[in-house]
Formats: sequence, C-alpha cells, structure tokens
Amino acid sequence: MSMSQCWCVGLVGSYGSLARFRSISRLLRVNDETVIAASGDYADFQFVKELIEQKVLDDELLVDSHSYSPSSVFSWLTRVLYYRRTRMNPLWNTYLVAGVHEGESFLGQVDLLGVAYESPTLATGYGAYMAQPLLRDAYEKNPAMSGDEAKTLLESCLRVLFYRDARSLNKFEIATVTPDGVTIDQPRAVETSWDIGKMVKGYD
Repeated sequence: MSMSQCWCVGLVGSYGSLARFRSISRLLRVNDETVIAASGDYADFQFVKELIEQKVLDDELLVDSHSYSPSSVFSWLTRVLYYRRTRMNPLWNTYLVAGVHEGESFLGQVDLLGVAYESPTLATGYGAYMAQPLLRDAYEKNPAMSGDEAKTLLESCLRVLFYRDARSLNKFEIATVTPDGVTIDQPRAVETSWDIGKMVKGYD
C-alpha cells in the first residue's frame, strides 16, 4: 500500500432536499499523522469534532511526546459510535480515518452502528455505490499511483457522482496525508459539461 492517501469530500450541506449550505467542510485534521472525513448529519459531526479536539488538547497538555496514531483514533471512534448505538441514540455519521504512522499507512471506515473495517479504497453515501467500483478498479491496476494521479481519479469520481445526483454540488476539497504531514487543499469545483444532455432521449 502507498504511504500516502488522498481524501475528497463535497462541501454541500442539505436541509432536507434543499442544498442550503454550499461551503461546509467535512474534514478534520487531527494531527500531523491523521485526518478524518465524515458524511451524514453535520451536527453529529460537529459534536464528534469537539470531542476529538478536546482529546488532542488534553494530550498536548501532558507534554509527553505522545500523539494519537490513525489506528488509535479509529479504534476510539468505533467505541464511541458503538456505544451511542447501544444507547439507542446513534450518531448519524460514517467516518473515514486516514493517516501515516511510523512508515505504515492506515485507511479505515466506521458507520453509525459501530461497524468498522479497513480497505485500500473507501467511500461513503452514494459514493459507496458509484465511486467505489471506480476506485477499486483503478487501485487494482495501479496500486502505487502518485498523488496527482489519485487526485485526478477522485475528480473523475466526483464528476460521475455530480452527474447522477440531482441534489449534489460540484464543489469539493481534497486532503492529502503523507509521511511529511497532512495537507488540506483550498476548495474548488470539478469541471462539468452538460452538452451530452441533448443526446438523452426517451424521457419526453
């Protein structure tokens, strides 16, 4: 597995079927080794974000040269989500955790039920159906792709999702995790073209 990962998240926040908020970030940089992405209820994500930020702050106050690794953050998230599920008050999110620790890369996913697993490619929501097959196919053909190749692939997946989801938005941001640290790029929009619309027939 490559010692770097790229995450891509959309910026739209929907209120029912209304794309009310068009510039909200679903990425959280935990430390120099770990980044988290989330889908689902944004208020629940804000709650978990505050918990994590407080844990990181408490840890830094100890000044013991310890920091949370990607796998430890992932393990903690699984416990939190499973606990809330058992209390019949789940956090309505799916979280992706990525990072590089001591030369080892990590990719994990946990959902609102506490179901967790690791995989070389991950996607949530509609992307789990439409983008994941594209990601897996590209990874199997080129498991050592560069960062630029990964970003190009992610943009291609976003374009596919945007064309097929009437309530989506083409704005997104990308986070890159390498042994040198975590980088979150400025938000941008994927280029699209609706010229093919005139070719669609049979829906008059």
